[in-house]
Amino acid sequence: MQFPTPLIEARLIRRYKRFLADVTLMDGTEITVSVPNTGSMLGLTAAGSRIYLSHSDDPKRKYSHRLEIVEADGTLVGINTGLPNRLAEEAIRAGLVSDLATYSVLKREQRYGERSRIDMLLEDPQRPSAYVEVKNVHFMRKAGLAEFPDTVTERGARHLHELMSMRRAGHRAIMIYLIQRSDCERFRLCDDLDPVYTAAFALADKAGVEAYAIKCQISPEAIEPDRLIDIVR
Repeated sequence: MQFPTPLIEARLIRRYKRFLADVTLMDGTEITVSVPNTGSMLGLTAAGSRIYLSHSDDPKRKYSHRLEIVEADGTLVGINTGLPNRLAEEAIRAGLVSDLATYSVLKREQRYGERSRIDMLLEDPQRPSAYVEVKNVHFMRKAGLAEFPDTVTERGARHLHELMSMRRAGHRAIMIYLIQRSDCERFRLCDDLDPVYTAAFALADKAGVEAYAIKCQISPEAIEPDRLIDIVR
C-alpha cells in the first residue's frame, strides 16, 4: 500500500481523547491532528516521538492532518487501524496466507453471526466459504515479539466466538493478525492484559479456527505486507 502523497514528518506533543494529538511540524508550527486508532497505543505515545502525518484537502475533514506512523523502539510503527483490512487483502492476493489467493470471490464487510460484520468473505463454488477476521497489531514489550491486544477487547473476543460458530457450520474461519511493524519475528497473545480474549483464542484454536500473523515493512512511502511469522501458543 503506497501512500498517495508523501507523509509529513513531525514530533508528538501529546495524544488525548483517543482520537486527537497535538504535534509540532518541522517548521515549529503546532497543530492538532486526528488519530485513527481507538486502542491504548501502549508504548507509542511518548512526548517528542518522531511521527509521520498524512494530509488531505478535503473540506469535510475537521483536521487536515492524520497520524499514520510513530517511531518507537528504533523502528517505524503504523498506527492507523483503518488500514489492516486493506493490507490483509494485499497479503491474501499475494499468496502469503495459506491458499486464500485461490478463492474466486472476495467480498468485504459482510454481515454474519448475530451482530457482526466479517472483514472478508471468500467464496468458491468448489469448497467451503472462508470467513476472515483481521486485527491490527502494533504492541511490543519484548524485542522481536509482537503482542495483541494492548488493552481489553470484548469486541475481539466476540469475533472469535462468531468465527467458532462459522467453523461449526462447516465453513473455514480465519483470524489474521496484521502487524504494522517490521521488527518482530514472533507473535503472542497478551494473557496478562486480556485473559478473556486469550481464553477465547484457545477455544477457537481447538475448534479449528485458523490463525496467521503477518508482519509488514513500514516506511514513510508505503506499508507493505512482508511475510508470515510464528504464533507462540
